Amino acid sequence: MIQFHSKLMTNNNSKPSYFVHHLSLAIGLVLVWRGVWYVLDEIDKIFFGGYSGWTGLLGILLGVIILYFPDRDLKELDKL
Repeated sequence: MIQFHSKLMTNNNSKPSYFVHHLSLAIGLVLVWRGVWYVLDEIDKIFFGGYSGWTGLLGILLGVIILYFPDRDLKELDKL
């Protein structure tokens, strides 16, 4: 018979601190993504006159490379 530790049996997900922690993580991630997005838009304006076609293609290429190299596969793209 498997014995479970009593701490594992409690539901820690209902605590307000759990919600606040995960909400702050989500907000932090969104704010970082927003900042990156705006910086890349400014790079488009400065170097490409606001035309984002080339940088969009470059971004796709770099994104695929970044997803490929850690595992040498593109399983992350299966979720799309």
